[in-house]
Amino acid sequence: MMKSLFSGTVVAGLLLSASMLVSAADMPCTASPEGAEVYIISPKDGETVTSPFKVQFGLKGMGVAPAGVDVPDTGHHHLLIDVNDQPAMDAPLPVSDNIHHFGKGQTETEINLPPGQHTLQLLMGDKGHMPLNPSVESKKITINVK
Repeated sequence: MMKSLFSGTVVAGLLLSASMLVSAADMPCTASPEGAEVYIISPKDGETVTSPFKVQFGLKGMGVAPAGVDVPDTGHHHLLIDVNDQPAMDAPLPVSDNIHHFGKGQTETEINLPPGQHTLQLLMGDKGHMPLNPSVESKKITINVK
């Protein structure tokens, strides 16, 4: 009985994993509005800050809407912290210590980073956390935390 239950659980897990892969692959990328730009208002590139500090997001040429809300020419912010390699642009952005989601439509946040040099970059995602196509991403800035 236990072996049968275990086998059934494994099969169910494999089927769920496979369906998630198909779903991610089949998810269309949302087109970005022409001329859309996202940028970091503050802190400025090269600035020295003390933790915790505020990060303010700027956006031109499109609007902000919470995740799950399907409104044309909108998206929501994702803050990439110390991300060296760009995340996959054909799948929903993962949640991690380095990729912060602002799915409620927030346009600023307060973060706490350890002392040292760090990079910050914004990337807009659609209602399902998929990067827009073409991507709407800010210039990567470098800050120093004292």
